[in-house]
Amino acid sequence: MVQANMHDKVKVHYSGTLSDGTVFDSSLEREPFEFTIGQGMVIPGFEKGIIGMSEGDSGMVSMTSDDAYGPYRDDLVGVIDKSRKPENIDLEIGMVLQMRSPEGSITNVTVTDIGDEGITLDLNHPLAGKDLVFEIKLMEVLQA
Repeated sequence: MVQANMHDKVKVHYSGTLSDGTVFDSSLEREPFEFTIGQGMVIPGFEKGIIGMSEGDSGMVSMTSDDAYGPYRDDLVGVIDKSRKPENIDLEIGMVLQMRSPEGSITNVTVTDIGDEGITLDLNHPLAGKDLVFEIKLMEVLQA
């Protein structure tokens, strides 16, 4: 059987859960997820869990936040002046917005508080600081 190795393109089905069992993502209702191992397209712990699997194998992969989306960082939370809010957007707590950095890159931010003077935005990934568990089935190794 063909085993998955670094730089292989693979197709997998997966279900991702938090440590309390809450499902946060799954490919089971759509086409298998395809990516190349080692290109940084997925979180490190996910790649590590697939390397060495053979086509048709299934397994559980548990990872700490360090191998997932990293620790939650307080320095990625900030307050902007309410006057900077675009007129055409009715903000709600929990809303995810896209912002452009001074360098031109686009990033997602979550609105965590709306005060009289300012809006608190969180640039952390929603899964930052969380340990994750993936049930993974390697469907196919497409190239070596």
